[in-house]
Amino acid sequence: MDTAPPTIAPYLREIGRGKEGARSLSRAQATDLMARLLDGRVSDLEKGGFALAMRIKGETPEELAGFMDAVEPRTLALSAPAAAVVLPSYNGARKLPNLTPLLAALLAREGVPVLVHGFAEDPTRVTSAQVFDALGWPTAGDADGAARAWAAGQPVFMPLEALHPSLAALLKLRAVLGLRNPGHTLAKLLPAVPGAVRVVNHTHPEYALSLSEFLGQTGATALLLRGTEGEPVADARRLPALKAFVRGRLDDALSVEAQGGTLASLPELPPEIDPAGTAHTIRRMLAGELPLPAPIERQCRVLLALRQRI
Repeated sequence: MDTAPPTIAPYLREIGRGKEGARSLSRAQATDLMARLLDGRVSDLEKGGFALAMRIKGETPEELAGFMDAVEPRTLALSAPAAAVVLPSYNGARKLPNLTPLLAALLAREGVPVLVHGFAEDPTRVTSAQVFDALGWPTAGDADGAARAWAAGQPVFMPLEALHPSLAALLKLRAVLGLRNPGHTLAKLLPAVPGAVRVVNHTHPEYALSLSEFLGQTGATALLLRGTEGEPVADARRLPALKAFVRGRLDDALSVEAQGGTLASLPELPPEIDPAGTAHTIRRMLAGELPLPAPIERQCRVLLALRQRI
């Protein structure tokens, strides 16, 4: 049984010994450490030490599970009218149109309550929030706002600052340190709506294994994929592997292999990636004036099937 130390210094000594010498925390220790960070019970210097140490060491699935044990109960309480789908949108578009809102709309028109959460703005990328705004779709600052959007059959965007203020503050350390910390991974794993299907995306192949272990340890129902520029939507040009987890177990029947071989041609995507241009493209796709990207349609079908397993 772990005994909580009076400060986080003992934890920093464990995780701060460099990539080869660092030791991992137990789930209980990770929970205690993250609770102190989220509740503001550590100094700015300790926060920086934590972020740098974890960036060098990397977090284990057990540590992620412990961190999430502290993060989840501090999340804004949301209640959806039916099983929801949660899309964490934290990277935005840099080279390709941000089609996370398109996926949200495809699910919503099937009667699914959809929550997209992330940052409202990014100085270097086009965020889902900006595309939502260009489409005239709702942004919610509280639980009532989300409930109204879902009652109207609309997908809703919620800033992380509203959904989980203390986690948002942890992510903002990146602006000071120039490095990500476990808060960024936790935001993408956040079970923001009880009983929802989560889309979990990774940008680097090595994360696929650790995130699979995390989903298994925590009994999650989720869809894991390599996202498009870090967004939780399938690449419109080529279908990535879609790994479906049902209560922590990989479901081979629902999962989809990555599209293989050489494509004879690449689907054409409009060159505009700004919010107005992306919104125009999404409207045309939803109206049938442009073809829906087949990989995103497939992702939508898998998510609809996953909801039936909850």
